[in-house]
Amino acid sequence: MNWDQFAVEHLAVMAQVFNELRPRVEEVADELVRCLKGGGKVLVCGNGGSAADAQHIAGEFLNRFLMERKPYACIALTTDTSTLTAIGNDYSFDQIFEKQVQALGRHGDLLIAISTSGKAANVIRAAKAAKELGVRVVVMTGGAGGDLAPLADICLSVTCTKHTPRIQEGHLMMFHAFCELLEEKMESR
Repeated sequence: MNWDQFAVEHLAVMAQVFNELRPRVEEVADELVRCLKGGGKVLVCGNGGSAADAQHIAGEFLNRFLMERKPYACIALTTDTSTLTAIGNDYSFDQIFEKQVQALGRHGDLLIAISTSGKAANVIRAAKAAKELGVRVVVMTGGAGGDLAPLADICLSVTCTKHTPRIQEGHLMMFHAFCELLEEKMESR
């Protein structure tokens, strides 16, 4: 492992999040407020590490982040193994999130679609299903964002590195910023 290269890439990602992506992160926080105050819910999906991130953000929304407050409606579409395996077995792994969005998504909701490459077929199909239902789509990706980025209402792409772990570190920073901004905006009187 090259610690110096690790540090350089990590710091570049942090600089991109704090500078270039900051206005879009704040825009996402405003969208989250609009969604939740309007009675909507947040749906989150991704594969592998992005699936873990989906579960992480759902836990922060449903429980609490920094403030004691009421729960915010959020569903990680990655957690119901019976649903995931039934859809994957009966239809296709490519449809595991799409079918859940079709069943659970409503106009006024928000989908956070996570794919570091922007090429995950099941996440792309979920975003397309969301668009058909009038669900706003926030895409979190890396690089050019593949076929997923054009489906975004707001796209947050870590472009300063091609390394998946660094992209995911940028996503985690943005998730935590969403949570903190959301609590500030939702709980201010």
